[in-house]
Amino acid sequence: TCKGEGEQIVEMQFLADVHLTCEVCNGKRFKEEVLEVIYKGRSIFDVLDMSVDDAISFFYEEKNLVKAIRPLSDVGLGYVKLGQSSDTLSGGEAQRVKLASFLGKGKGNGKILFIFDEPTTGLHFHDIKKLLNSFHALIEQGHSIIVVEHNMEVIRSADWIIDLGPGAGDEGGNLVYEGKPEGLKKIKQSWTAKFFS
Repeated sequence: TCKGEGEQIVEMQFLADVHLTCEVCNGKRFKEEVLEVIYKGRSIFDVLDMSVDDAISFFYEEKNLVKAIRPLSDVGLGYVKLGQSSDTLSGGEAQRVKLASFLGKGKGNGKILFIFDEPTTGLHFHDIKKLLNSFHALIEQGHSIIVVEHNMEVIRSADWIIDLGPGAGDEGGNLVYEGKPEGLKKIKQSWTAKFFS
């Protein structure tokens, strides 16, 4: 059987693995007696097939449940299905899942330094705003954030910028600027400054 995965994987020696729908559960991941349990007209399979945003609407009366999954929506992952396998997430999505887990914990005793590498890759501008709001929430909780990023909206929102260059690859790697965002505009050899206005 599929052990709750909904599919069985056939390993192909020199080819990509083949994923087959489980013949026992028909891809639904649960035994029939489990699927017979219904909550507001939905089985566990139906719930796990909901997006995070749909689940927030569906479970609006279940405050603790909504509180647990809302951080996923807050970081721009409202489209992800509740039962989606983590190995199908992109690197940026996986980073945001981790971010959401920390946002959900609230203020703790320890302060954490978060390092994000290009977290806006593939994001719609609306989701970038959500991501920035999440960064600000972490900072309000007393944490610190370092972001390696090319997105100008993210760079503009920084408290401190370290610009390396002046070019890329062999033509870069030198400290071009370090300081507050407004000072970057004055640095003529910075490619970042040219797009910063």
